[in-house]
Amino acid sequence: MFYNDFKDLKLSALGMGCMRLPVIDGDDSRPDAAAVQEMVDYAMANGVNYYDTAWGYHGGNSETVIGEALSKYDRSSYYLASKFPGYDLSNFDHIEEIFEKQLEKCKTDYFDFYLFHNVCELNVDKYLDEEIGLMDYLLKQKEAGRIRHLGFSCHGSFETMHKFIRKYWMHLEFCQIQLNYLDFEFQDARYKVEALNNLGMPIWVMEGLRGGKLAKSCLGAEKMLEKTHPEYTPANWAFGFLVSIPGVTMILSGMSDMQQLKENIEFFDFRKTISDDEIASLLTAAHFSVTGKNAGTVPCTACRYCTTHCPKGLDIPKILSLYNEHSYSEGGFIAPMALAAFDKEKLPSACIGCGSCAKVCPQQIDIPGVMKKFTEMLAE
Repeated sequence: MFYNDFKDLKLSALGMGCMRLPVIDGDDSRPDAAAVQEMVDYAMANGVNYYDTAWGYHGGNSETVIGEALSKYDRSSYYLASKFPGYDLSNFDHIEEIFEKQLEKCKTDYFDFYLFHNVCELNVDKYLDEEIGLMDYLLKQKEAGRIRHLGFSCHGSFETMHKFIRKYWMHLEFCQIQLNYLDFEFQDARYKVEALNNLGMPIWVMEGLRGGKLAKSCLGAEKMLEKTHPEYTPANWAFGFLVSIPGVTMILSGMSDMQQLKENIEFFDFRKTISDDEIASLLTAAHFSVTGKNAGTVPCTACRYCTTHCPKGLDIPKILSLYNEHSYSEGGFIAPMALAAFDKEKLPSACIGCGSCAKVCPQQIDIPGVMKKFTEMLAE
């Protein structure tokens, strides 16, 4: 296992994400404690020292099962991360209660790393509301030694991430983003990386394999890539891309069984970067994967000609971007989460189908048709 420097710490480059632990009878709310213990034992024995859990993972049971599994080890031998669940706005009324319960569930007196969970369009104003006082509360816990390092995770847009950083930059020590070679362009992760590098803020990676999608294939680039490293699996290529990105300090992987854990640890035995040509191959494959005929996406370039002709004042490029994400991913939470922050009269369902936008679209997108389809997809 190779390690990255973070302040005065040595963090294993691979961290164990605890959102996709092995479960009993396919029930996500029932982590298999025995299987989790076996995986944690193997991870600890092979150099993994970072464990990432959260209040809502596995129906609220991830913190409990990972806390139990780690409790047999000396507390100084691993780093534990959890998060404040601001994705549910009702939780802002229970800040202290939740934090105390998290410590109890994790069987610990402190968190090495604690995050504002999933800063996004829906909750960013709540997170920034000084009257709610979440930041003040967490800083007091940090002063008391119950939080060692404070950061945030973000599935929201670049603008939302920047809004959060702009206010709290002096207190934030790291940022956890969705980063992989598919989302480098598709979800504008490139711009988040550049901004964080400019700020000197270390990057934590989540969804490095895009929920397992990038562990199954290299999106068509396999034949070109196997010329240099025929032994690499698709997951190896995805991790190699991440290791090559400046500023990446922690790569989390939500491993669901022992085989995945062993394969990932084997890759991280020592630092393996990939060449610029190999990175280009991955990014090219990703581009054609999300723009191909079978991707279900539309070629919006965000020129915004359409917005000046929409009588409802809809942010059509933003909606089309969310449509592309939802369509390509065959569902998921990102688009619904972002749309939850929209006013009702600005949702895709507010489109009246007049066609004024489509008439000026340089890409000849049937925008009213997409709005109707997107509304139907969301209803499903």
